[in-house]
Amino acid sequence: MAGNKTFYDVLGVSKNATDKEIKSAFRKLAQKYHPDAGGDEAKFKEISEAYDTLSNEKKRKEYDQMLAFGGIPGAGGARGYSGQNVPWDDILSSVMRGEGVGGSDWAQNFEGFGGFGGFGGFGGQPRSRASRGGDLSVDVEVSADDAFRGVTQKVNYRVPSTGEPQAITISIPAGAVDGGKMRFKGRGEYGTGGGGRGDLVVTVRVQEHPLFKRKRADVTMTVPVSYTEAALGCQIEVPTPGGSKVKLDIPAGTQTGKKFRCKGLGAPDVSHRGRTGALIVEIEVVVPEHLTDDERKVFEKLRKEDTRDYRAEVNKYFAKF
Repeated sequence: MAGNKTFYDVLGVSKNATDKEIKSAFRKLAQKYHPDAGGDEAKFKEISEAYDTLSNEKKRKEYDQMLAFGGIPGAGGARGYSGQNVPWDDILSSVMRGEGVGGSDWAQNFEGFGGFGGFGGFGGQPRSRASRGGDLSVDVEVSADDAFRGVTQKVNYRVPSTGEPQAITISIPAGAVDGGKMRFKGRGEYGTGGGGRGDLVVTVRVQEHPLFKRKRADVTMTVPVSYTEAALGCQIEVPTPGGSKVKLDIPAGTQTGKKFRCKGLGAPDVSHRGRTGALIVEIEVVVPEHLTDDERKVFEKLRKEDTRDYRAEVNKYFAKF
């Protein structure tokens, strides 16, 4: 820092500012000067350094002691004991590295007090390494049809430490599944001590489709047919997830639960590029709940003439008793 500006001046707070006031001041300044928002990179670095020190209880205590000891770190010309010039830039760099005041070369060699580390409260601290910011998580909801064909969507979120808004446009791939995750490097929380930003993890939430169900790339659907269609056989037309139609030949005597597998007509396989799952059609034979008088007469005639034993296996079981 140039001139007589202190870290408190940089953040625009008093020396008695609370942690909450310091954090609030940093958030406002970070939103204004962050490079991603078109701000001044040098200014953002300056306020970040100030916040890194004042938001840490130990670092702030050491910094306040340096101010009280004889000058403003970085201002130059401050005098220490025994007439020695105090190299505040060296000491401040040591503090920023997490080594404490005693980590500077000058402090270790200071005579008269057994080394600067012997001065009350100024002892060296363990070296603090750069810490990467944490990952942030966001959920994005898409319709089932958009998940089938893929879609581009804008995601808005905020960085917790600064409160600044962030926006990113993501491409959700065709065949996206519910719960699938996408990772975007360097779009998460800010790091400390020079550490990089964490990642942004986007979880895709796919809405239920009224007709199709998903099992990874395979798509299942239940198609009702009438009892006469099932008995006599028929040809039906069903939709596919891709928006086309496919014809199925239903053989005579088809029962409920019969499945037809249509290869390559399911959803794109996000785990294997270029592959597409199957469309699995399950038949449900529907019996009318109400019959007309004429229908009833026909069914009564069919029942009378039908001599098949449909419960032969059941009757074998009862025959044991």
